[in-house]
Amino acid sequence: MELQSDKGKTVAILSYITIIGFIIALVMNNDQNNKSDLGVFHLRQALGIYLTGIVLSIAQGIFLFIPFLGWIINAAISLSMIALFIFWILGLITAVNSEKKAIPVVGDLYQSLFSSIA
Repeated sequence: MELQSDKGKTVAILSYITIIGFIIALVMNNDQNNKSDLGVFHLRQALGIYLTGIVLSIAQGIFLFIPFLGWIINAAISLSMIALFIFWILGLITAVNSEKKAIPVVGDLYQSLFSSIA
C-alpha cells in the first residue's frame, strides 16, 4: 500500500510529464484518497507553465509576419520560451524531491490564478 506522500509525489511528477500526464495527474488528484497539498501545488505550477507556453507560441506566430519589429519581438519570445523550459525543469526537480517550491518569477502568480484547483 502506498503512503499518502507517495501518491502526492506521483501526482506532482505526472503533472509535468506532457499534457496527457497532467490530465492523468488531475484525475488522480480528484480522487479523495489521493488528494495531497504537494499534488495540488504542482498541478497549479504545471498548468501555469503549459498555458504560458501556449500563449507565447501564439504570440510568436502572430509577430512572425511583421518585418523587423516582429523579428525582434520573436527573439524576445524565444528567450522567454527558453526560460519557461528551464522553469519546467525546475518544477519537475522540485516535484521529484517532494518540495513545494514555486518556480521563479511567476510561480506565486500561478498559485493564485489557479487556486480553484484544489
